[in-house]
Amino acid sequence: MLSAQKRKSRHCGPTIFLSATGNSRPLLFVFGNRLDIAIIVSMNIRRTIANGLIFIVIVLGLGCAGEARKVQQQGSLAGQPKNVIILISDGCGYNHIKATDYYQCGQVPCQTYEKFPVRLAMSTYEARGLYDGNTAWTDFDYVKKQTTDSAASATAMAAGVKTLNGRIGLDVKGKKVLNLVERAEQLGKATGVITSVPFSHATPAGFVAHNISRNNYRQIAEEMVNQSALDVIMGTGHPFYDDDGKIQNTPHYKYVGLDVWKKLKAGSAGGDADGDGTADHWTLVQTRDQFESLAAGPTPKRLLGVPQAFESLQEKRSGNADAPPYKVPLTQTLPTLEQMSRAALNVLDEDPDGFFLMIEGGAVDWAGHDNHSGRLIEEMIDFNKSVDAVIDWVERHSNWDQTLVIVTADHETGYITGPDSGKGPTGAAWNELINKGAGNLPEMQWNSSGHTNSLVPFFAKGAGAQLFEETLDGRDTVRGPYIDNTDIANVIFSLWAGN
Repeated sequence: MLSAQKRKSRHCGPTIFLSATGNSRPLLFVFGNRLDIAIIVSMNIRRTIANGLIFIVIVLGLGCAGEARKVQQQGSLAGQPKNVIILISDGCGYNHIKATDYYQCGQVPCQTYEKFPVRLAMSTYEARGLYDGNTAWTDFDYVKKQTTDSAASATAMAAGVKTLNGRIGLDVKGKKVLNLVERAEQLGKATGVITSVPFSHATPAGFVAHNISRNNYRQIAEEMVNQSALDVIMGTGHPFYDDDGKIQNTPHYKYVGLDVWKKLKAGSAGGDADGDGTADHWTLVQTRDQFESLAAGPTPKRLLGVPQAFESLQEKRSGNADAPPYKVPLTQTLPTLEQMSRAALNVLDEDPDGFFLMIEGGAVDWAGHDNHSGRLIEEMIDFNKSVDAVIDWVERHSNWDQTLVIVTADHETGYITGPDSGKGPTGAAWNELINKGAGNLPEMQWNSSGHTNSLVPFFAKGAGAQLFEETLDGRDTVRGPYIDNTDIANVIFSLWAGN
């Protein structure tokens, strides 16, 4: 796989580590070239501070792309991942996976990632919330309260900092926080975010942008396209197409502003991504054939893919949304999330320093809000195929000593249980889904049209994955040990710091 243009490493600023005398990971201060000051505090460090321990500041000096490259080319020094890939099934809970397993295989487990060596639960609450693993299994309605939205959860996963619902890349005081994309760029890595919903939506935005409201889509698109140093962006939001892949009578610039779209079409969108003083413009792709062709062979320096659909690849297509999976034919003019994932990997793996990639199955959440079981299964299967594509890439073009893969969710949507669950005369009951065999929808019950505060599954494999097992926040009565969503960023920050 040869790149059409050689990539240049980015530059990073000085790095300072704050170490404690207790048994905890270092507290990482990063003075970068994108934010004035960013402070990343792990859950363990916060608990250590609360215990009043004394900290020692160690200044390691200037971090730079060249030094990062030396470490990366040695392979996985002390578990330090060269590549990090996070796959987020938006709105996915334990029973979303189980329902899909039953439909696909007639048994559990079915997915390769369910056999990853690190298998934990994860809490997702926003800054004003909490999770009680005992109450969650005695009060059926408990998890319907103190829920996060995708913006706060994405910020937590990307920056290691809890924030308020609706905020993108800002803490509770409204200050910008350094995210994994920005830190990867400081280390000279290529970066990308892709999704099956608009690219300016909450989850991809939370890994890149900084905005007071997730609903400021056009501002977020402007920041992602013209101000970030991303190498790959993919997602819907095409102003000229509807959700059936048909041309709209009137363009709708809700997710991508008119000015940004004009520049993309003209080939003039994009700022200086590599620090050489020259603008690095995006190559825009739109058709399924274009996405498919990019899965192998030469690639552009920066790729921005906008499939010809307004809101989702498939979930919002017309037809009976309550029908069984695939009863309503898929729109064949649109790429799958799997195809987009393969194209993104082919672009990003040209960087010798490695890369960071976030892949979101965004419409799993939308099917959950609508309680559409058939479309939920469709979206989950496309997400699962994307995970398989990532695993295939690791085993063909990298290895598990160099690459960390995480599969998780930002929150649960729809509160799926088995039939006849809920409050009863003898207490709350969470019944199991009923397996009806491969190719058939299991019997299942939706208990909400919104998000819940339930724990979500977390799977990890590869360089540094074992550190998540050392970062537990608690133990749930049913799900067992769990981490918090902020631990994703904090562990990766720590790994990239060589700790």
